[in-house]
Amino acid sequence: MTRLLSLFILAVSLATVARGQDAKPDPVKPAPSKIVAVTLYQANALVTREVTLPETGGLTEVVVSPLPPFTLESSLYAEGGDGLRVLSVRFRTRAIAEDTREEVRKLEAQLKTLNGKVQGFQADLKAAEENLKLLDKLEGFTAKTLETVTDKGQLDPEKVITLAKFVQDDRAKRSKEALAIKQQLEATQEQIEFNKRLLGEKAGGSVRTERDAVIVVDKKAGAGTVRLNYLVSHAAWRPLYKFRAGAKDKDAVTLEYLAAVEQQTGEDWTNVNLTLSTAQPLLNAAPPDLRVLEVSVGGAGFVTAPGGAKDPSGGPAAAGGAGGIPNPTAYAKDLEKQAKDQRRLAADNYTQKKSEAADKQQNDAAALEQFRDLLLEKDELAKADPAGRGPVGDGPSVTYRTKGPMTVPSRNDEQVLEITRFDLTPRFYYKAVPVLTPNVYRIADLTNTSEHVLLPGEATMYLGSDFVGQTKLPLVAVGKPFTVGFGVDPQLQVSRVLLDKTRTTQGGNQVLTFKYRIAVTSYKKDPVSVQVWDRMPHAEAAQTIAVTLNTPKQELSTDPLYVRDEKPKGLLRWDVTVQPNQNGEKALMIEYEFKLELDKNINIGGFLAK
Repeated sequence: MTRLLSLFILAVSLATVARGQDAKPDPVKPAPSKIVAVTLYQANALVTREVTLPETGGLTEVVVSPLPPFTLESSLYAEGGDGLRVLSVRFRTRAIAEDTREEVRKLEAQLKTLNGKVQGFQADLKAAEENLKLLDKLEGFTAKTLETVTDKGQLDPEKVITLAKFVQDDRAKRSKEALAIKQQLEATQEQIEFNKRLLGEKAGGSVRTERDAVIVVDKKAGAGTVRLNYLVSHAAWRPLYKFRAGAKDKDAVTLEYLAAVEQQTGEDWTNVNLTLSTAQPLLNAAPPDLRVLEVSVGGAGFVTAPGGAKDPSGGPAAAGGAGGIPNPTAYAKDLEKQAKDQRRLAADNYTQKKSEAADKQQNDAAALEQFRDLLLEKDELAKADPAGRGPVGDGPSVTYRTKGPMTVPSRNDEQVLEITRFDLTPRFYYKAVPVLTPNVYRIADLTNTSEHVLLPGEATMYLGSDFVGQTKLPLVAVGKPFTVGFGVDPQLQVSRVLLDKTRTTQGGNQVLTFKYRIAVTSYKKDPVSVQVWDRMPHAEAAQTIAVTLNTPKQELSTDPLYVRDEKPKGLLRWDVTVQPNQNGEKALMIEYEFKLELDKNINIGGFLAK
């Protein structure tokens, strides 16, 4: 009895092992989930999925699949609602036989069919080419046979003509067949390349590996949801603007604030709450540790820059104040660039949970900025950082929430979304700079009365429905005034001529006198305000060269900002009103004269625009 029982257990065990060998693992059954929100940064995106949990209570493990191929695995975290706790979230990859997405499977099936067609066309083409070779052999055999029968006097003209006609007709037929096969083969190969590109877009670069998030939760019985968050690369945005001015100066200027979005993550964002941000998703809860700032001595009275930086001349960077570097301002800009690069690397390392490396890079960036402070003089520092911002940054961190759910599919081309639209009250005038161009430009002074910071970006300008050009918009804070141009007005023209030039001596100095005339011509029907700009030489070393403006007939502008900032630098500005049809001999004339006084033994080497 015992022996029979043992044999029975052994048989059952063998059957169980056999069934285990034949059985296939159960396919992964992902929990239902959908993307509900996306925060799009300027180099990546934070995606939020809402995951539906099963009704059962207690410890529950759910799988969210598939995640996009560009998911940063260290960025996964989950948030639970009432009555449940998220115990862990982990990232895993697994090989798959075929992509689970329907659109990807269709493309793969099409590619498989097309590849089969290519193989068939290649076989047909090879057969057609072999047939043509056989006809060549038959033609050679015919020629040789014809030569033999001719020598023997046994020529049968009808048979020769029939054979020759057969060779000609069959070669034409086979050649057409081969050409048709080649054309079909080329068309099919083009379709294969097109489908491969589509597959690359839809599959996100990989079709044989799936990425999952495995979430372990402790919950009460009943329905529940968790929110899964993860960072993905291959997503970015930049600001774009459209300014539309009306036909009349009193019409409001409409500003369309747009976002140019790149979305190539491999998953579509359908009906999501989309937020655009210029912040850095650091994911570090604690501040970096401040390290000791050591000074390394590179020579008597000099210190070397952190990180082995080099000055613009190519040698090792060293400075005692600004001494030892030919162009300290250019070198300071290079230090700022290096500091920005270090801070970007630190942000990337924080998202990958490499806090030690990120802390080191933050400290290195700050060391570069402090070395810049040592390098520049006080007035140069004020110019480089007038607001006293401290660490070098890329501007303020701002956030925009788009109105209503948005759909942003994953695709290769750039997509444009509207952030907001609002009207601004303009003050229009015209600006002429005859020393640079004979064109007169229409200008509008605006103030950002919206609730949004306008980031630096490209702006497209329209006057009515007419496109007038493009420009660069600087950073404009809320409430800050700014100026934009609306292109050239062909009904206004400006010219500048040298009327007179004299050279005299006064004591031990030579005096050069220049007299210019500016003419503003208008063919408009209404009076317009025009700013006319010119310049005279500006000498930093006033003790060597003295520049004097003789009182012009037309008074210079009394605008306080101009008087404070531009006038001392030799920039000249007249605010004039040009009357209707003021042209030809009636053109508005501005004449001015300035003198350069310098030692008679000194020659002017040249002018440099700064």
